[in-house]
Amino acid sequence: MSTRRRIVLLGGALVLLALFPLLAEKFYLQLVTRIMVLSIFTLSLDLLVGYTGMVSLGHAAYFGIAAYVLALVAPADVGANVWLTLPVALLASALAALVIGSLVVRTAGVYFIMVTLAFAQMIYYFFHDTRVAGGSDGIYVNVRPQTFIPGIDLGDDLHFYYVALMLMVGVFALLATLLRSPFGRALQGIKANERRMRSLGFATLRYKLAAFVIAGTLAGLAGYLAAAREGYVNPEMLAWHQSGTVLMMLILGGMGTLVGAVLGTFAYVLLQEVFSDITRHWQLLMGTFIIVAVLVFPQGLAGLAQQWRRRRARLEDASGE
Repeated sequence: MSTRRRIVLLGGALVLLALFPLLAEKFYLQLVTRIMVLSIFTLSLDLLVGYTGMVSLGHAAYFGIAAYVLALVAPADVGANVWLTLPVALLASALAALVIGSLVVRTAGVYFIMVTLAFAQMIYYFFHDTRVAGGSDGIYVNVRPQTFIPGIDLGDDLHFYYVALMLMVGVFALLATLLRSPFGRALQGIKANERRMRSLGFATLRYKLAAFVIAGTLAGLAGYLAAAREGYVNPEMLAWHQSGTVLMMLILGGMGTLVGAVLGTFAYVLLQEVFSDITRHWQLLMGTFIIVAVLVFPQGLAGLAQQWRRRRARLEDASGE
């Protein structure tokens, strides 16, 4: 797809999202807000899996850590100051990613998957078994954080929607810029052939650690927004199946494409709503759909256009012969 066409499509999607609240009911406004928050989470994982080649099953740990930071430091009766609590939440996620990443980036393949899962489960059980964190019952965030900016009230669903939209677009633009930089090119080179990159003089462990910390920090941003939106935090936000769910979103949309991360999140959550209306065993339908989707379009939803063009070109070549 040409750059101009891609810009037009992205711009059209952004306009549709900006105009969506004018027509949507409250339920759908909250649903799309939730999807955009999860899209930030999926974009952060895409940096690890799609562009650096590090498949993590513990990414939800940083998502949950930031959520718990907000719940623990927020006053019970008034909204927390977003300019104080957000940096603290992001710093906590970044520090956790730095400590864990400095240990796990030395592994690869299935060992990396299992070690990230082990660390995430350790953090999960810490919050699950600690009374100060509410134990298995979790903690309520009674009042959404306040921005103290005139005209912006996160307690209003419409305002929160546009803040989530702005942050999703900001994270998308940040990662797009980062991946086009020499740093991003190095990450993609590490995914393709880490040994060759190391032989060329690149400190691959440092690059992988930097990507791990950036991804963990962005996951923390999504966790903070999720806690503020839901008004509730519990250990399930850090559980391994949360990491698995966001990984399925990424696979569905297409790994290694930022657009695919967003498309996969929208598709997964919307399908979940449809399937859960059909049956309470919606996971069976979702699992079947994911398997079929991977078999039919292995490059994900983002690769459908390219796959269709290739098939059309083959048919034209065959007819020409």
